Amino acid sequence: MPSLVVHYAFVGLLAATLLGAAFDRRSLLLSLVVVTVPDADAFIALVSQFGHRTATTNLVIPAIVAGVLAFDLYAREESYVRGRWGAYGVRVAWFCVVVYAVGHVLFDAVTGGANLLWPIHDEFYVVRGKLELSSQRGIVQTFVEWNGGNGANGGGGGGPSLRSIGNTSTVQMDTGVDPTPGKREPENVDRIFPVARGGWQLYLLVTGTLATVARFVVGYDLPEE
Repeated sequence: MPSLVVHYAFVGLLAATLLGAAFDRRSLLLSLVVVTVPDADAFIALVSQFGHRTATTNLVIPAIVAGVLAFDLYAREESYVRGRWGAYGVRVAWFCVVVYAVGHVLFDAVTGGANLLWPIHDEFYVVRGKLELSSQRGIVQTFVEWNGGNGANGGGGGGPSLRSIGNTSTVQMDTGVDPTPGKREPENVDRIFPVARGGWQLYLLVTGTLATVARFVVGYDLPEE
């Protein structure tokens, strides 16, 4: 599971490449705050089973925010966001929706699982698989598996099988805040707050941080000849 600082590095990399002229200290700080919000459920887990990677780590929240933002921008005669912050505010607002969904929720889904549709549907999903090119088998991928067999009318086919790892009654994810979810915490419990678990996380942490710093230093303007 990626640590919060790895999320920060990833969002910094996204901001440096996607925000364009809207990239500045204010937009970067706001996006870092937004990507922190999903981890609030680590504290909710102390008092509820709908805790880590559930209560705030889901796609329902950014979907609602996106709907409200779209209504304000495209359905109202005078948009509040556009009227107060202009094109800068519109771009940053949409970017923050992306940050919440892609920079944290879906990132968690590929690194251990997340309750993506809670509270509409209580189920943890994880993205696992491989994609490769074989000289004998051609393109091989296992991210989406198609269920064969006979359908209701005797035909073949089927649909994609989702990879579920359980729901909130069977899955409780530990954190440094709550290292023994659902159990009595021993006095000498070891609270682990990860920084980088694995070489790829360290690589992303360093690369994302350097790219963000470089964006501030270099910018997009070419030097004068």
